[in-house]
Amino acid sequence: MGELAKLPNIGTVVETQLNQAGIETAEQLKAIGSKQAWLKIKAIDPSACYNRLCGLEGAIQGIRWHHLADDVKKDMKDFYRKMR
Repeated sequence: MGELAKLPNIGTVVETQLNQAGIETAEQLKAIGSKQAWLKIKAIDPSACYNRLCGLEGAIQGIRWHHLADDVKKDMKDFYRKMR
């Protein structure tokens, strides 16, 4: 288990995908942001879903994605719908 898998919402599969996308540290994830990180994962795994997007944002904020603020969830949902 690497550094990223220690963040909330990030398991070994997502950590591997992030690594494949060139994101290997929490600082890199924070710098690129959840939306761009998700787009990089989606290029590798077309099944990347809304929950994964929210999971990345939760990881950046240090919380489980279920606890994201409603306005953040709405922003993530709008972005996801545009990018599908």
